[in-house]
Amino acid sequence: MHTLALCLLATLTPIVPSSVDTAVHEYLEATGLPGAAVAVTHGKQVVRIAGYGRTATGEPVTEHTALPVASVSKSITAYAVMRLVREGRVNLDGPVRASLPEFEMADPRAASITVRQLLNQTSGLSDRTFAAFSGPQPRTLQERVAQLRTAGLAADPGAEFEYHNPNYQVAARLVEVVSGRPFDSYLRDNVFGPLGMPDSRTVDTAADLPGTVGHITIAGLPVAVPEPPAFGNGSGGVLSSAHDMAAWLIAQTEPGMEEMHTPAKGSYALGWSVGRTESGARIIKHSGDLFTATAYQALLPDSGYGIAVMTNTGVTAGDAVALAGRLIALLENRSVPLPNVFLPRAVDLGLLLAAAGTVALTVRGVRRRSRWIYLLSLPLVLLPSIHWVVGWLYRGRDVAWIQVAYLYPAFMIWLVVASLCGIAGLLLRMTTGSSRNLRKRRPTRSPQHTS
Repeated sequence: MHTLALCLLATLTPIVPSSVDTAVHEYLEATGLPGAAVAVTHGKQVVRIAGYGRTATGEPVTEHTALPVASVSKSITAYAVMRLVREGRVNLDGPVRASLPEFEMADPRAASITVRQLLNQTSGLSDRTFAAFSGPQPRTLQERVAQLRTAGLAADPGAEFEYHNPNYQVAARLVEVVSGRPFDSYLRDNVFGPLGMPDSRTVDTAADLPGTVGHITIAGLPVAVPEPPAFGNGSGGVLSSAHDMAAWLIAQTEPGMEEMHTPAKGSYALGWSVGRTESGARIIKHSGDLFTATAYQALLPDSGYGIAVMTNTGVTAGDAVALAGRLIALLENRSVPLPNVFLPRAVDLGLLLAAAGTVALTVRGVRRRSRWIYLLSLPLVLLPSIHWVVGWLYRGRDVAWIQVAYLYPAFMIWLVVASLCGIAGLLLRMTTGSSRNLRKRRPTRSPQHTS
């Protein structure tokens, strides 16, 4: 073992159930996070599995409450593919088309995409050439693969890393075709069942989630809302519990898992990424973000610990990553301050006040026939194109318009209110102007004199 690893082990503080509970309760109290599920393992032993707080529908979160794990699903899809690889039914470094003949794209380079390149996100598929979120949403994995027939590649296969959900949707469809079974059925009998994960399953779309599963946060207040429409099977469709995620973390310690945890180049392996903690320890991880829920999993091979967290707030809050970070810091005997919730809450309150102020100013401007009312046409220009602006800020990621409302709800409230005020102000201004012009043009009748 390396000297660095030995030094790190010497500073570790063993995690006990009570310390996990304390860290989670402190976080929930400080942030207002409604609910979380946590699993902590050490080697093949379960240290703590528990639920905290409440679901979006008001029930207590328990160790068996199934919550979305979002893109943590990618490591599970990769595991399913690797099972077929170990059985000799799929060639990891062979072309995807050899196992999935229906995989066709408009770009001839797609013929050389390998299964490994799907799993390590170097296939050349990209948000820049295929709108996975803002385009038409499929209902099945087969439909998703069919949609790719008109898409191109952004790079040669194997040349560049680019995170793109359809890579894993194609991989999940490959599992269906090779196994001859629906993806959910295959996972249930060949992954979840053997690993002891009875609470877990996968779904195709956001509409298949069990009602309202999570929240957005406005000015620090969690608001239960349904997940916006999207297709996610293979890339983000798994629901799991603290109990099941503990079994999943323990499964990662089995012989033969090294290939899934080792990148060919860069930091992304097969459904996992690698890095270092703030103390310098090796970490193998993957996060998952929905717009109403987040998840995070981490393996710490130097100490043998595994950590999984699911929370029922969306990507903007980032609670799963933050809470898992506190648990890792607890293990490494580091002090991590609780998140500063004042600034985001103040920004949201400011935007809500701005929305109310915009209404008041519009009413005043219309009454006084102020010319500045025309400035309210500017939000009208931004409103329909806001998802393109956000996509550009997210370095070219594809974003649907409705998703922006989940990412920045207070800002979108102001933008919609300002746009409606702009429409109302312009219409009233035009109506008032027309009425005034009509009165000016109306001829004045001369008084009639009688003798």
